[in-house]
Amino acid sequence: MSAGFPDFRLGTVLATSFTGTLSERQGDAVERIPTPRRLIDWLAVYGLAVDSCTTAQLDLAKELRESIHAVATAAALQDALPASAVQVINDRSTQGRASAVLTPGGERRWQLSPTSPVEDALGVIAADAISVVAGERDGKLALCASPTCRAAFFDTSRSRTRRWCDMNTCGNRQKKARFQANRRGTPGSAG
Repeated sequence: MSAGFPDFRLGTVLATSFTGTLSERQGDAVERIPTPRRLIDWLAVYGLAVDSCTTAQLDLAKELRESIHAVATAAALQDALPASAVQVINDRSTQGRASAVLTPGGERRWQLSPTSPVEDALGVIAADAISVVAGERDGKLALCASPTCRAAFFDTSRSRTRRWCDMNTCGNRQKKARFQANRRGTPGSAG
């Protein structure tokens, strides 16, 4: 990863992982793709490698990210999906021309067109969001219980009761805060 930038928060679901490129949305927001180069880096991690990216393409990516977050949040809360966000997702999905190809090892890989690879990559992400929101996968959309995060994530736990977008970040931070609050509240404890 590029030095000087926050690490990516990686997950197994492309669309919700993409929304995680902006974290701590209800606190001091952390932008993880502030430059076109960082978007290139993120796309490469998810097998959507592109050689270049313009500022305008980064703006399209951020618009898609925020639209996915808005739709995923509404779906998790069982609210009506925001029409303008749905339109952005649909537009990105229909404008992408990526093809799924099978590797000799039996894995799916995305083949992006040479003329519009960033738009194709965004189309793959948008199509993934559509699949998740439409309920085509085994799991459910949920929101992180951290009051500063509130990230949308896809819960595939057996009980579908996962509380944190990432146990190693939000979950541990909340458990640590609860532990420290309990220690301060205990008479005779050092602290």
